[in-house]
Amino acid sequence: MFSSKAKDSGALNIRHIKTPIAAPLSWKVRNILRFNYLWNFFWFYAAKLFTKVSGIVCLTGRLKAVLIRDGRRIDYGVVAHGLVTTAWVNFVVDNLQTETSEFGDLKFHDSGVGTTGAAVGDTDMETTDGEARVTGTQTENGANVYQTVGTITYTTTKAITEHGVFTQVTGGTMVDRHTFSAINVVNTDQIEFTYEYTATAGG
Repeated sequence: MFSSKAKDSGALNIRHIKTPIAAPLSWKVRNILRFNYLWNFFWFYAAKLFTKVSGIVCLTGRLKAVLIRDGRRIDYGVVAHGLVTTAWVNFVVDNLQTETSEFGDLKFHDSGVGTTGAAVGDTDMETTDGEARVTGTQTENGANVYQTVGTITYTTTKAITEHGVFTQVTGGTMVDRHTFSAINVVNTDQIEFTYEYTATAGG
């Protein structure tokens, strides 16, 4: 007679994922009531509506932010809307003629402390915060929405008020710049920026 014994073994690991909490309502109200936010919000959606009515293509940008502090995620939601820069549009036209290696590198995130409202003529950050640009991920959030997510870690106390996306880790072409009400950070804090670039087709 033959006999055998089977022994089950295994290990269970449990990890608690903290649910993001919303940014203070006072911050959201202060950010929304800025003229630059309201102006760009209006044109962001007006451009999309205009495309549907006229068939003319439009390019728009949108920025989201999450503050990460001591393992907590504080979701600020959409902090700014905008239209892409003139420099980027010119860069696209140039690359349709002669493609450069950086054409697919819209992924380098920078932040700063400048407060002047964003404009299509911007080519760089107004005031750098001293932190190096970070390399973001590159995905699509829908067939016509390019998305890049970059997380910047801060080494000193400062009030972050602007963000830009570039084609190189230094220099390069600025695709978009956004300003928003100050998100205060201290040493080891991080801000996860999500930039969405939408190309709405006409026809």
